[in-house]
Amino acid sequence: MIMHVGIVGAGLVARGYFAFLTQRGMTPKMWSPSGKSAQLVPVDAPLTVSGAIEGSFNLAYCTSANELTQNDIIILALPANGHRMVLDAIIPYLEAHHTLIMSGHLSFAALYLSKKLAERGVQLPIVVWSTTALTAKSPNAPTELRIGALRSNVDMAVIPAGESEQAKDLCIALFGDRFTLQDDLLTIALSNLNPQSHLAIALCNLTRIEKGELWHQNTNMTDKVGNFLEALDGERLAIAKAFGKQMRSQLDNFCLASGLKPKSTSDLYQMQVARGTDPIGPKDITTRYVLEDVPFGLVPTLYLARLAGVDAPLHQAGAAILAACYKRDFKQDNNLLDVLAINDIATLKRLVRDGFKRD
Repeated sequence: MIMHVGIVGAGLVARGYFAFLTQRGMTPKMWSPSGKSAQLVPVDAPLTVSGAIEGSFNLAYCTSANELTQNDIIILALPANGHRMVLDAIIPYLEAHHTLIMSGHLSFAALYLSKKLAERGVQLPIVVWSTTALTAKSPNAPTELRIGALRSNVDMAVIPAGESEQAKDLCIALFGDRFTLQDDLLTIALSNLNPQSHLAIALCNLTRIEKGELWHQNTNMTDKVGNFLEALDGERLAIAKAFGKQMRSQLDNFCLASGLKPKSTSDLYQMQVARGTDPIGPKDITTRYVLEDVPFGLVPTLYLARLAGVDAPLHQAGAAILAACYKRDFKQDNNLLDVLAINDIATLKRLVRDGFKRD
C-alpha cells in the first residue's frame, strides 16, 4: 500500500525518514519551514545514504503548510523549539482524516496541538514517540547522510487513547515492527532519558563544549559523572512513582535492550565504548543538549515534579546553573507549557489519555 507522507523538517533525521520511507515504497515529501535545510540538499542534488540504509535519493519538498497537509500522514521531525511555530502554521489545515506523528516528543506539544484543534472543533489521532526511529549524521557534506542505527524499539502513545491500536498499525506499516504501545503520553514524557543525560554531559563538560574541543562523549562518562546521572535518574523515577507509574531505570533499560549487565552507569557507557560506540561530544555552545533539552526537557520535568509535590533538587540546580552560565531564562524559552494551564494531577491524567474535548 502506497502512503503519502508529509515530513515537517529537512534536517538529518527528516532526510533519514525520507530515505527510509522511499525505500519502503512510500511517497514522502518534506517541508522545511525556514527553507534553510532545503537549500543544503536541493532537488537536483541527490542524497547519498550509507549505513543502515544504502542508496541515492532525490528529495522532494512541499512549498507551504497547505501543500504539506495534502498528505494524510504528517510526521514532525525537527527540534522541539520549532514545534510551536510549525504547529501554529499547520493547525488551520488539519482535519479529522489526518494522523500526526511527533517523532521524539517533548514538552507536551501533543496537548498543545490537541487544545488548538479542539478550539476548531477538530479531533484526530496524535501519535507521540519517545525518540526518533533512527539516528543520522552528515559525515562530509550535506548531500551525504549516514544512518547509524534503526532503533529496535520506540515507545509510543496516542491521543485519544481509543485510537491507539489503529495508530500503532499505521506506524508499523510506515517504519516496521519496532513500536511498543504505552498507556498514555505521561509515560512517554517520563521515559525520556535525554534531558537528564544531556544535563549531566553538558554540565560536566561545559568548558570543552565552549572551547570547541574534540572530545568523546562516552569515554568521558567517568565514575563521578555516572554517579551524578544515576542520582538524576533517581529523581525521574521518584516523579514517575508519584504519578502512579513504575518506570525502568536507565541502567535497566540498557540491560533489557543490549543483554549486557553493567555494574553502574559509568560501566554502561564504557561498555558502549568497547563496542565501538563513542560519539564526538558537542563542540558548540549552542548545542541542543542545552538550548533544546533544558527548556523543553528539564522545564517540563520540573513542572511534573511541582505538580506531584516531589523534590528534584538536582534537576532544579542543574537547570539553574546552566541558566546562570548562559544568562538565559530557559523557562521563558518554553512556549508550550503556559498555554496549557494545567495545574492539577487529575486534569493532566485525563488529558494525556483523552486530549482536549471539542467545543
